[in-house]
Amino acid sequence: MKAVFIIPFFIGVAYGQDIKTKDVPQAVRNALTQKYPQALKVSWEKEKGNFEANWGGRSGEDHSVQFSPDGIFVEAVDAMPVKELPAAVGEYVKTHFHTTVREAGKRLDAKGEHTLEVEIRGKDLLFTPDGQFLAEER
Repeated sequence: MKAVFIIPFFIGVAYGQDIKTKDVPQAVRNALTQKYPQALKVSWEKEKGNFEANWGGRSGEDHSVQFSPDGIFVEAVDAMPVKELPAAVGEYVKTHFHTTVREAGKRLDAKGEHTLEVEIRGKDLLFTPDGQFLAEER
């Protein structure tokens, strides 16, 4: 019975911790409103010391954006259909993780670089737009 309570705690830590809007620094909220005025019904998480806003779609997470505590843009990820991923991404995941991709997104970082992101077992895998593996992040 204890495992039922312990597992969600660790999952919450691995993927970010939900926080209330009032606990998000004003600089971050202002940055979101300025850069993404269309962001409505936003939920917040704290992840890797940054603040992540999520909104849109059925799950409320079709769009996500991270800002530093000072309101500096870190990255944005927009959900995309898995079927639009290059075949090389699916092959990499199948070969190295023995599973299939269930969620994917197009990622834009602060440098303006575009990558593809898939989440497998609590890790973000990054690929070039043509499907070449780049890195694994926790």
